[in-house]
Amino acid sequence: MLFKKIRFAAVLAGVLVSPCAFAQINPGGQQGTQIITTSVPFLLVSPEARGAGMGDVGVATSPDGASAHWNPSKYAFIDSDFGASLSYSPWLRNIIPDMSLSFVSGYYRLRKQDVVAASIRYFSLGQLQLTNATGGSIGTSDPREFAFDVTYSRQLSKRFSMGVTARLFQSNLAPVISPTGPNVQSVATSAAVDISMYYSKPNIMVGGLNTRFSWGVNISNIGPKVTYVARNNQDYIPSNLRLGTSWTADFDEYNKLTIAIDANKLLVPTPLRDGNGQPKQDTEKSLLGAIGSSLTEAPDGFGEKLRELQVSAGVEYWYNNLLAIRAGYFYEDASKGNRKYFTLGGGLRYQTFGLDFVYMLPQAQNHPLADTFRFTLLFDFKKSKNKGTTPVEEPEMTIPAN
Repeated sequence: MLFKKIRFAAVLAGVLVSPCAFAQINPGGQQGTQIITTSVPFLLVSPEARGAGMGDVGVATSPDGASAHWNPSKYAFIDSDFGASLSYSPWLRNIIPDMSLSFVSGYYRLRKQDVVAASIRYFSLGQLQLTNATGGSIGTSDPREFAFDVTYSRQLSKRFSMGVTARLFQSNLAPVISPTGPNVQSVATSAAVDISMYYSKPNIMVGGLNTRFSWGVNISNIGPKVTYVARNNQDYIPSNLRLGTSWTADFDEYNKLTIAIDANKLLVPTPLRDGNGQPKQDTEKSLLGAIGSSLTEAPDGFGEKLRELQVSAGVEYWYNNLLAIRAGYFYEDASKGNRKYFTLGGGLRYQTFGLDFVYMLPQAQNHPLADTFRFTLLFDFKKSKNKGTTPVEEPEMTIPAN
């Protein structure tokens, strides 16, 4: 019983802005069998501030030092030889004052078309007070989770790139307290891979404006099920399909506007119903079987699959590539978690230095993530002579104004 409570606290901490089990702890969400739950939901939490400031959008926006989370294949088009980012967010400060999420990433250009990158994500759940069956204190625990990624991204043409990411992660929750035997540490360790792609076409003239169109896809956390204590109790990890598009218009040499939209779909089976109408999670499927089931099987058919999509949209305005203002909105169906929130953010770039920040505005009152800020520092140490974001000049495509 104690382990279940501790594990629930860990899931609560990670899930509040991930699509895994929010409705189970969100009073505004509908209770039922439709909610998809997974282990290690922290892998889907947005750790950096630029994409978060646009409503959790980032698979098709322009590359930067923190692209590892959204779409690592974008690194092939980044316009620097090497750089790094550092992100930090106090988490659930209204509930647990010492909980936080940290993210560090870096990249290095090997050749004109090839970039390697690495990142570390660390999620501290704060200090937990352990108690026995009678409520007496038996010590403290410091549950934590981390993931380490290595990425290779290659530009396959002037407009298209692909990336492959290998990930090692560990979820270390609190120990299982046994009244009759030794305590058992609840640790899950495993590995996963991401496969991503990115396409960007510049110099599309629309009504006299020079614009860029981009799209991206990232299939992340492709890996086996994990177990914490009992080997016969396995949980899916949050395999996820993210796809999206962006459109950027240069109004003049000082003013630029980007509009972006992302959609997410967990590649995890929807819980079915048993003979009594109760939720029943099938954890016996293989990796490929689980992905296939996530796209085709649901108690309420195709309409329910559509409701499992999370959609986010955002805008980003830059003045002179120096100051940025961002806004966005995230939507999730009420039967699948009911997360709905606005985000406001900003950014600064000066020479090799960058700063992004975001503030979340949940629609629900007294939300645990109200007044949450995220910050990201970026460093681009050397501009590349082979700017990946500037393809070889080509004839312009012109779309006349009406």
